[in-house]
Amino acid sequence: MRGIAFRDFAPGDGAWIRARHAALYAEADGFDAQFGAAVAEVLSQFEATRDPCCERAFIPLRDGQPRGSLFCTREDAQTARLRLFLLEPEERGQGLGRHMLGRCVAFAREAGYARIVLSTHESHRAACALYARSGWRLVASHPVRSYGRDLVRQDWEMPL
Repeated sequence: MRGIAFRDFAPGDGAWIRARHAALYAEADGFDAQFGAAVAEVLSQFEATRDPCCERAFIPLRDGQPRGSLFCTREDAQTARLRLFLLEPEERGQGLGRHMLGRCVAFAREAGYARIVLSTHESHRAACALYARSGWRLVASHPVRSYGRDLVRQDWEMPL
């Protein structure tokens, strides 16, 4: 990835990640303030209970500025969960998301997990297409009312 460096989660990232998730999802999907609160809860839990041996964040930087996020968290002893996957709009469509996803899956594999899971919404078509192309399998899909919208939640998984 030309011009992109990666680092793990650092102090101060939480506020940026929450703000960008809230703003971008409100703009693109009409999500209400509940979404920013949900992101803040995930971040708070990550910061409070993180085990660096089996949990990690991938923060891409361009010119020293964060351009997205992707977290690998522990679901249980055998299962990793992908969380908070975001790219700034101008970074999309250039392979950075695929690269980040590959790094996350490789980390989960190296950490000894047997599988990795994620939840998303059907309306995130580009992300769902990326998961399908990358070997993930859609295992459940059902209507939900979340973040002020009627959505279709999808659960995906990949054996490691």
